[in-house]
Amino acid sequence: MESELQGKPEIRIRAFRAINEPQTCELFIQGHTEVLTSIGVTKVTSSKNEWAKNPDAFVLIVESLDGKEVFGGARVHVAGGYEPLPIEQATTLLDPSIHELVWRYAQFGTGEICGLWNSHKLAGYGIGTPLLIRTLIAISSQLGLQSLFALCAPYTVKPVVKCGMVLIDDVGNKGTFYYPKLDLIATAMILKEITTLGDADEEDKDMIFQMRERPDSLSINGLKNKDIRVDFKLCIPDLDEWDLTKAIESASRSYLKGKIVEKEPSFF
Repeated sequence: MESELQGKPEIRIRAFRAINEPQTCELFIQGHTEVLTSIGVTKVTSSKNEWAKNPDAFVLIVESLDGKEVFGGARVHVAGGYEPLPIEQATTLLDPSIHELVWRYAQFGTGEICGLWNSHKLAGYGIGTPLLIRTLIAISSQLGLQSLFALCAPYTVKPVVKCGMVLIDDVGNKGTFYYPKLDLIATAMILKEITTLGDADEEDKDMIFQMRERPDSLSINGLKNKDIRVDFKLCIPDLDEWDLTKAIESASRSYLKGKIVEKEPSFF
């Protein structure tokens, strides 16, 4: 995965439910593991990658048109599924109040954007953090979510703020944690209003609305003065087989049990 893209690359950004594509999830896991290892995060088992079995986890991938190579991706986890939200798993020992906060929003449908990574092949092409964050927010509206959490690495704070997220300053050290290791700082953020994106910058808001309106027909030709084509396929297949109400009911049961186990990193 280290060789450079040649000519005019043509790639696709696609959304799907994790449990429906185990082989694609494995490609995602391999690529994400390589990226985390390259920055010195060696505990990259990601809870043995249990998210791939989570019926309430949805995946966004950047892939070749033939689907054989994955260049990047990210995920949306809906609260109440197979496992707690990654932000809960990561910070429960540091600040247990995170569970009360998540439940406050989970009653109306909430989730978390997480697991964002990009292959070095895409460096300089503009298929980076800002575009993937916009796309994650766009597909979250298909799920009926009203809000979104994120536990951000320093370089993702600015792009999530541009998309309308705000600091959660009543958890951790005014919203920050040393995570996933002591020399890295993670910041807890939340998007409180997915539908209107009232706090988002106009450019980001416009792009997210375009993705919502044309989920399977939107294309981009050229980014950052690079000759590249990006096709979007964002309608999540077989979504009628999934039910947000059941996720909310599961979130209620989990909250009443009040027990969350700390697991391995899923840094955004």
